[in-house]
Amino acid sequence: MSQAEDLWERLVRAVLRRERTGKDAYGRPVDGIAGNVPSSLANNRDIDEILRAADEIQDEDPNISRILCEHAYSLAQNLDPNSEGRGVLQFKTGLMSVIKQKLAKREAGVIDRSQDIARLQEYYKLYRERNNVDKLREEELKLRESGAFSGNLGELERKTVKRKRVFATLKVLGNVLEQLTPEIPEELKRVMESDAAMTDDLIPYNIIPLDAPIITNAIVSFPEVQAAISALKYFRGLPKLPADFERPPTRNEDVFDFLHYIFGFQKDNVSNQREQVVHLLANEQSQLRVLEELEPILDEAAVQNVFLKSLDNYIKWCNYLCIQPVWSNVEAVSKEKKLLFVSLYFLIWGEAANVRFLPECLCYIFHHMVREMDEILRQQIAQPANSCISENGVSFLDKVIFPLYDVLAAEAANNDNGRAPHSAWRNYDDFNEYFWSLHCFELGWPWRKVSTFFLKPKRRSKNILKSGGGQRRGKTSFVEHRTFLHLYHSFHRLWIFLVMMFQGLTIIAFNKRKLNSKTLREVLSLGPTFVVMKFFESVLDVFMMRGAYSTSRRLAVSRIFLRFIWFSIASVVLSFLYVKALQEESKANGNSAVFRLYMIIVGIYAGIQFVISVLMRIPACHQLTNQCDRWPLIRFVKWMRQERYYVGRGMYESTTDFIKYMLFWLVVLGGKFSFAYFLQIQPLVEPTQILVNMDPIQYSWHDFVSKNNHNALTIACLWSPVVAIYLLDIYVFYTIVSAICGFLLGARDRLGEIRSLESLHKLFEEFPSAFMDTLHVPLPNRSSQPSPSEVIDKNKIDAARFSPFWNEIVKNLREEDYITNHEMELLLMPKNSGSHPLVQWPLFLLASKIFLAKDIAVESRDSQEDLWERISRDDYMKYAVQECYHTIKLILTEILDGEGRLWVERIYDDIEASISKRSIHVDFQLNKLPIVISRLTAVMGVLKETETSELEKGAVQAVQDLYDVIRHDVLSINMRENYETWNLLSKARNEGRLFNKIKWPKDAELRAQVKRLYFLLTIKDSAANIPRNLEARRRLQFFTNSLFMEMPVAKPVREMLSFSVFTPYYSEIVLYSMNELLKRNEDGISILFYLQKIYPDEWKNFLARIGRSENAHESELADSPNDILELRFWASYRGQTLARTVRGMMYYRKALMLQTYLERINSEDLEAAISSNDATETQGFEFSPEARAQADLKFTYVVTCQIYGKQKEDQKPEAADIALLMQRNEALRVAFIDDVETLKDGKVHKEFYSKLVKGDINGKDKEIYSIKLPGNPKLGEGKPENQNHAIVFTRGNAVQTIDMNQDNYFEEALKMRNLLEEFHRDHGIRLPTILGVREHVFTGSVSSLALFMSNQETSFVTLGQRVLANPLKVRMHYGHPDVFDRVFHITRGGISKASRVINISEDIFAGFNSTLRQGNITHHEYIQVGKGRDVGLNQIALFEGKVAGGNGEQVLSRDVYRLGQLFDFFRMMSFYFTTVGFYVCTMLTVLTVYIFLYGKTYL
Repeated sequence: MSQAEDLWERLVRAVLRRERTGKDAYGRPVDGIAGNVPSSLANNRDIDEILRAADEIQDEDPNISRILCEHAYSLAQNLDPNSEGRGVLQFKTGLMSVIKQKLAKREAGVIDRSQDIARLQEYYKLYRERNNVDKLREEELKLRESGAFSGNLGELERKTVKRKRVFATLKVLGNVLEQLTPEIPEELKRVMESDAAMTDDLIPYNIIPLDAPIITNAIVSFPEVQAAISALKYFRGLPKLPADFERPPTRNEDVFDFLHYIFGFQKDNVSNQREQVVHLLANEQSQLRVLEELEPILDEAAVQNVFLKSLDNYIKWCNYLCIQPVWSNVEAVSKEKKLLFVSLYFLIWGEAANVRFLPECLCYIFHHMVREMDEILRQQIAQPANSCISENGVSFLDKVIFPLYDVLAAEAANNDNGRAPHSAWRNYDDFNEYFWSLHCFELGWPWRKVSTFFLKPKRRSKNILKSGGGQRRGKTSFVEHRTFLHLYHSFHRLWIFLVMMFQGLTIIAFNKRKLNSKTLREVLSLGPTFVVMKFFESVLDVFMMRGAYSTSRRLAVSRIFLRFIWFSIASVVLSFLYVKALQEESKANGNSAVFRLYMIIVGIYAGIQFVISVLMRIPACHQLTNQCDRWPLIRFVKWMRQERYYVGRGMYESTTDFIKYMLFWLVVLGGKFSFAYFLQIQPLVEPTQILVNMDPIQYSWHDFVSKNNHNALTIACLWSPVVAIYLLDIYVFYTIVSAICGFLLGARDRLGEIRSLESLHKLFEEFPSAFMDTLHVPLPNRSSQPSPSEVIDKNKIDAARFSPFWNEIVKNLREEDYITNHEMELLLMPKNSGSHPLVQWPLFLLASKIFLAKDIAVESRDSQEDLWERISRDDYMKYAVQECYHTIKLILTEILDGEGRLWVERIYDDIEASISKRSIHVDFQLNKLPIVISRLTAVMGVLKETETSELEKGAVQAVQDLYDVIRHDVLSINMRENYETWNLLSKARNEGRLFNKIKWPKDAELRAQVKRLYFLLTIKDSAANIPRNLEARRRLQFFTNSLFMEMPVAKPVREMLSFSVFTPYYSEIVLYSMNELLKRNEDGISILFYLQKIYPDEWKNFLARIGRSENAHESELADSPNDILELRFWASYRGQTLARTVRGMMYYRKALMLQTYLERINSEDLEAAISSNDATETQGFEFSPEARAQADLKFTYVVTCQIYGKQKEDQKPEAADIALLMQRNEALRVAFIDDVETLKDGKVHKEFYSKLVKGDINGKDKEIYSIKLPGNPKLGEGKPENQNHAIVFTRGNAVQTIDMNQDNYFEEALKMRNLLEEFHRDHGIRLPTILGVREHVFTGSVSSLALFMSNQETSFVTLGQRVLANPLKVRMHYGHPDVFDRVFHITRGGISKASRVINISEDIFAGFNSTLRQGNITHHEYIQVGKGRDVGLNQIALFEGKVAGGNGEQVLSRDVYRLGQLFDFFRMMSFYFTTVGFYVCTMLTVLTVYIFLYGKTYL
């Protein structure tokens, strides 16, 4: 029986405990009974905290631990008495078993539970005394106020963590005590209330602690944040909330509480959006001006900007439908009302779940809810809105969102997991486009659920004999039929143009380029060709709308049939007139009137088309026609020419941009048609005429085609390859011209100027100035022209400002194990903040220069001027000599006093005098310089060590030896000129008084100078190949090159745009485990062994970093858990893992903290700051409260781990690794979907929640928000659905989309604020909405295939996208690290599309959507991120197949159709050949080979 109990206990603990490598935030092992409480227990946060506290105090007081466990069991029993939730029964059974074991292990005797409350009260007091609670907070605050970040940095963190741990336990004890009894002694109650006030920062919050004001988080002290919070407070005009409404005790009521009450939004959604709006307002205010008032008030402009940006899509929707917005005049709307509207919109959006993919549906909901709210405000009675009243109270989710979700889910279920035809079910776009017409108002408010819009289709039958039909609502405005005809339907203008040009060139060729009446008549045959091809297009319009006629607008259907009738008649009439004209011309006395009529009709039609096309290219004419839309004739002409959609309006570019991409295509087309005419068509004219006129040929086998038909099949075989090449060679010419254009653009942008270490060394002295011009905040008076004497000061100030950033870059390279400790020492740049008169450069530039200069001086027989000229040929040799000269004086003056200092001054005076007389080679024996250097080296070698009595004697002796050498061997001057001084020195030396006492260098700055001089005097080897690691070289070269590229001026961190980074994750590798690293494949090779072989230098650097021998075997690390963890991270940082991505993205926060910390000095007192060593001191910048708070206000990182909840439940190692990443990165947030199963009426009922968590002080995740979803969020493609559920947790003005196989670098993170300023720069007639970013593929070194993939990808993300963005203006979003205008996109459907299969390449549809909605996509190459790519043949083939398959689906989509229709002709060609055209031309290339071979066989 004991064995069974032991096994049961082990099973229970395995279920309740989550094993994890390492320790929690307090250094405690993460084990015990605290573990994963079932998510179906609604109050699982409280239960989990109680169990954690019980586990902590188990050894200290088992009785109290038992009381806490019993209380946790009671809570679980009350929440789910029948154990219906998934995992609840097992949890309660296991917990009861643990409680019984606690009882069994206690000392003998009966438990008197009546004393539990008294025991708990007594223990509360005892726990406070043991942990010195009263002193904890006081000590922490003293450390913070002292600003002692230059002291023991870890002490503050240790104090903070200890205080949080103690107060977390006190909070649990107090809560349990209050729940057990209301009768608590007054004295203890006061103590508990005081302690509760100290636990404010234990209340979960995301970025801004709105529900718990915290004095330790500096973010709440920012005036812009205070002003934003104040702006949302309850204002006059809002009806008073009822007394029973739950009010938070820690803050005042605000507009969100009002909206929460009347519409029934979820509590966590309200909290989430409250922080979102405060965040937006605070950042908008900071961009306008810094508030300095005691009670800061938000500027009207800040509110106006947020209001217009957030509701811009709603305003455009109202204008499109010609309806009045909910306000009559936006200027008359008060600031408070605007904030109320913005808050309501974001609350709707935050809880809309899958309906977020329907942006115009959200506009419809917002429109009606504002009207409902206005009625409540008019009545001045706070009451629930009628539209949200449900059986269970007031619920926006149940009454507004769920009906929409229900029909979305029903249609999604009908797509047979993507196998059903797209035309058989409604996707997200079909639902959204219903709200593009006034018919949407038939849905009423509250929803009129009998509308056909809410009609659910019957589930498709798997039996093919049964009809899957039944009642269903058709598609909206477009049907994605699966057919190749979409290529012609979407890009008919291109095909018409190519066919007509081929026809025209052929006619000219056959007429031998004679421009006579016969040639003109034949060229005019292009008219019938044009209208016939337009007729075919109108036929496709009719065919492609099959399945949407019943639900489309009557005007749209009317237009289709009107165009069909028009082109039917036009094709018949024009063809008839042309044939009739030819017949008349062939007659001897024919009537030319028919031909003239034909010419007039064609001329008028062509003229009108030309005029309209030209006018539509001029922005002013565009705006004029938009203003004239209310005129029936103008509207009719535009409507017949192009269908009018809500999207795609105003898709024109500035005249300058139009001219640029028009010229590009004129060059391409010029080359293409010249090639086609002279090398394809003209050479075949004569053979064709010979074949046509040839006498009948007798074939040995029967011929059905060419017999009596002028050898038609022979001619077809001859011309078919030419026609095929004619259709595809335009892509070849595009590629050539694009490459040339891309090269020229790259050269203009100064890309690749620094592509070797030699050029990096050569230009290094220009880096500080370039850095100040680009990456640093502009400083006053810096741009003015300095005088020659001020140039050195300016250079030194620039170097002092540049050095901390450069040094941090170098230190990060060392932390990443790309460089050795020695290389780091050589690369680090002195602070340049002391009294040294010159700029001090890194040692890797000056290494060995002193020895080279010494050799030149020793061997020189030239004059002083020639000697100096030879040394000055190498700038860094000159700098090394000058620095040594001044540094020696500085050090010797500091360590010597009395006669010793007098000697130094005398020597330097003599040197200066000799230099001025140009006789230094006469006055000093330069051939003795090697001896002087050796003596100086001995002095510095002693002084750089820690002071001891023995070393002090050695230093004295070394200085005396130096004196003797200089006095007796080097000096050749006439000492009689300063006889008294030299006599005094000689006497002191003979008596032993000279140098008998040395002031050992103890100042950090002086010690650094001593050490640096020692290195200068001892490094004999050149550092021309430092750093040796190729990746370190590449990164430094790119960073320094980018300093000379054009980029926007950096703003202070406080004034920059805020942004989020967003990474979707499913179940990929987070962190390699040791088993994965050591597991051997079929060839006997482990991952770790492979990494050690391809990164041998980085492996040695890693071993040195953790204090191991470079020859140490990985098995030797097993004795240290910390080393094992570091090894796992080292390996993971060299694979495509989530850990690598998280580390890279968190560099943004580190960079922002450094920039904030260094900007704290008042720029007006810059020179004083430099000299005082403050402006360049970075020690402790990561612990600065203000720097951390400012970085958190500007940067958020959300990883959306879709199945993290399931992984936790199944105790997958990925869940533990994700939790470990959260512990190591406090700003990391993880969003996931949690599904909770409960039993209701005997049936399993599943609920879904979107949750956000962060690392907490217990080494686990802490839940911040939990927002209930209407159902399973995965209705479409997985990745976009995963992004959509979590995008509500992002913050800021921008969001960068990052895949989980990407990386980032600290030096690139420094440029992010420059990049964000691109949103405000002129990139055409519209501001940018997506900023494209360059990538570096880091997997090229793995294999030859990986190198090929890397080069292919690199060419596309640099040269290719460079041309797509400018001049072609057709760059889209390709799933790369682009930066989105966040508010623009979240109010227009999100950052991707999610309909099943059709949106399988979900990322590019974000680019389509942005372009169609009048966005602007740019590309920037002064910043880069890392990217991993497939490295195996199978992986590469699958990837290429996925991309090609996705492109096939794009051809069917309405987005491509509209872009192809609505772009101007040249931009349409750019779009075609950079998306669909690539694959079409590839297919034609293969087909051309077959056509040629089969034709050759026939011939």
